[in-house]
Amino acid sequence: MESALHSLIEQVRAAAARQAPLRIRGGGSKDFHGAAAQGEPLDTRAHAGIVAYEPSELVVTVRAGTPLAELEAALAAQRQCLPFEPPRFGPGGTVGGMVAAGLSGPARASVGAVRDYVLGLKLINGRAEHLAFGGQVMKNVAGYDVSRLMAGAWGQLGVLTEVSLKVLPVAPAEATLRFELGQAEALRRLQAWGGQPLPLNASCWVHDAGMDTLYVRLRGAVAAVESACRAMGGERQPDAGADWDACRDHTLPWFTAGRQAGQDLWRLSVPATAPALALPAGVAPPLVEWHGALRWVLATPDQGPALREAARQAGGSASFFRAAGDQPAGATAEMDAMPPALRAIHARLRQSFDPAGIFNPGRMAG
Repeated sequence: MESALHSLIEQVRAAAARQAPLRIRGGGSKDFHGAAAQGEPLDTRAHAGIVAYEPSELVVTVRAGTPLAELEAALAAQRQCLPFEPPRFGPGGTVGGMVAAGLSGPARASVGAVRDYVLGLKLINGRAEHLAFGGQVMKNVAGYDVSRLMAGAWGQLGVLTEVSLKVLPVAPAEATLRFELGQAEALRRLQAWGGQPLPLNASCWVHDAGMDTLYVRLRGAVAAVESACRAMGGERQPDAGADWDACRDHTLPWFTAGRQAGQDLWRLSVPATAPALALPAGVAPPLVEWHGALRWVLATPDQGPALREAARQAGGSASFFRAAGDQPAGATAEMDAMPPALRAIHARLRQSFDPAGIFNPGRMAG
C-alpha cells in the first residue's frame, strides 16, 4: 500500500508543477452527478484495504480506494453498519467516493449524514503534502473540523487516502409499515409521529401504478418496534429490505420509469414541515423521503426554474441531480450556482488546500 500511496503523491506533485488538472476517480459510480469531469485521471482504487477495525469501539479506519461493498460486508459480519446508508448507484463505489460525495440514504433524517460519522482522515493536498486531520474518537476534533469539511467536497479540496468512521450496531428489531395515503395526509402523519417517542428510521411516500402509498421503517429495541407497530397501524410488510435498498440506490420503478421516459431527476430539500409543493403543470407527484425533508422530482430541463422557485417558496432549495441519459449535468442543464457568500468561502478553502486549482476543476458549481 505504501507504493500505491507514493504513486498518488507523485502524480499530484507532477500535476501541481505543470498546473495540470486531475480528475480524481474511484469506482465511477457517481460520474453522472455534477459537471463533466476534467483532467488526467487519478485512480484511487489501488490504495485499498481496511487498516484497523475495532468492533468493540465502533470505529473502523479504511483506505479511500476500498470498495464500499467490502467495508459493508466486514461490518455486517460483526452485526454493525454505516447507519446513514450511503447510496451506491451501482457496483464499484469506493469509501473515498462515499465521503467525497457526502450523500446519505433513507435513514438520513433519523441518524444523521455522512459527515456526522467521519472521525478523521488523511488527504493529499494540492502541494502534494500528505496531511492528517481528526482521529478515531469524537473528542479528537479541535478548531476547524477539516475531516467533516471533506464530506460533500467532491474531491476539490484534496485526494482522500484514509478515513476513520464511527459505525453502529445493527438494530435488534426492524419493521416496515405500509399506508395508503395521499401526499398531504402522509406529510401530516409523519409530522405527528415525529413528535412522539417512536423508533422512526426512514420513510418513503410515492405515487406509483396509480396508487398513493407511504412506507415507514421502524428500527430499535424489540419492545419499542412492536409497540410502535400497534400504535401506528398500517399493514406490516414482510422482507422489505430489498425495497429499501432499491430506494437507497434509485432502482425503484419510480426512478427507472422516469429515466426511461427521458426525464431528469431533481432533488428538492425543504423543511420537513413544508406542505405538498405546487409543482409545474405536467410534473408528476414527487417521491418523498426523510419524513418530508427530501422530495425527488422528475421533470424536463425547461421546468428547472419553476422547480427552484417552488422549493424557494417552501423555504428550501432545488438542485439538478441526474440527467435521463446519465450524461453529466453540465451537458444538459445549468449547474446550480452557489450563493455569493458561500462561493467566497469555497474559493478561500480551495486556495488553501489546492492553490493551483488542479483537483476536479468544474466538478462543483461556484
